[in-house]
Amino acid sequence: MCSNSCRYTCPVGSLMNGMEYTPSAFTTVTQKLEFLTRLLPFIEPRLNLIELAPKGTGKSYVFGNLSKFVWLVSGGKVSRAKLVYDKSTKSPGIMRFYDMVAFDEIQTISFSDNTEMQSFLKNYLEFGKATIDNYEFMSECGLMLLGNILLSENNEPLSYKYFSALPEVFRESALLDRFHGMIEGWLLPRVNVDMALHDWTLNVEFFSEVLHQMRTESVYSHIVDEAIVVPNGADMRHTKAVKKVATAYMKLLFPHVTSIEQLDWDDFNALCLQPAIRRRDIVRQQCSNIDAEASFSKPIPAYTIKQH
Repeated sequence: MCSNSCRYTCPVGSLMNGMEYTPSAFTTVTQKLEFLTRLLPFIEPRLNLIELAPKGTGKSYVFGNLSKFVWLVSGGKVSRAKLVYDKSTKSPGIMRFYDMVAFDEIQTISFSDNTEMQSFLKNYLEFGKATIDNYEFMSECGLMLLGNILLSENNEPLSYKYFSALPEVFRESALLDRFHGMIEGWLLPRVNVDMALHDWTLNVEFFSEVLHQMRTESVYSHIVDEAIVVPNGADMRHTKAVKKVATAYMKLLFPHVTSIEQLDWDDFNALCLQPAIRRRDIVRQQCSNIDAEASFSKPIPAYTIKQH
C-alpha cells in the first residue's frame, strides 16, 4: 500500500525497497510517487524526461547506481562521436547500447557542436532514429535530463520559467516539446541517513534486470490505447506523450494487469492517466514560456477513461 490511508494496492513500498530506500522515510504519497517516477525510463523504451530538483535529492544515485543498463554523463563536454556515432571508426556510440542515457548536472554539460546535436536530438526524440552522413542511427535508448533548480523559502521554484535552468542547447521549444514529461524534484525531501534501507529486499541487479525485461512487454500499451479516450483534434505529441507515460506507470505499478478486464479504472485514472497528463502539461507550459506559438498556449486535451 502507498500509506495507511491510501486505497491503492500498487506495490509502492516494494518498488522503493528495490531502489534501496525506506518508504516510511517519505512523508506523503505524493513524495513516494514522485520518487518512483524516476523509474519510468528504466521500464519504458524511448521515454524522455526532465527532472529539476534541489541538490541532495538523490538524482545521481538513482541514475548512476541502480542499473547497468543506464549510462550517466556527469558534466563536461559531450561529443556526437561518443554519444551517437563516430565517423572515423564507423562505430555507434553509447546511446546504441544502453536503455537510457542520463545527463546529470545538465547545467555543466556542453556539446562539441550545439547545432549538430540539436538537429540529431530533434529527429531521434521524434522517431527513434536519425541519419548521420550515410549511417542511420536507431535505438530504443531514452534520454533523461537532470538539473538543479533554485527554490524559495516556501520550497517552490524561484522562477516560473523552469527550463531557464537548462543549457542553451536545450532551451528551444521545438526540442523540449519532444520530451514526454517532467519530474518536479522540489517535491522530494533531501536525502538523509534514515532513508537508506536496512531491511531485506530484492537484489538491485535482479531488480534492474526485471525493469529491463519489462521494456519489451507490449500488452500494457495495448491496454492504455483501449482505456483512454482521445478527444477529436488532440495534438499528436501530447497524445503520444500521455499514452507513453501512462504505459510506463502501468508497467511499474500494475504489472499484474495484462488485460482490460483486469483493470481497476479508478486506480488507472488516478495513478497512470492523471499523472501522465500532469507531467506532459508541465512541458507544454514551459514551452509556452519560451515560445508564444499558439499550439503551446492551448490547454492540453481533455483525455479521459472510457465508460465502464
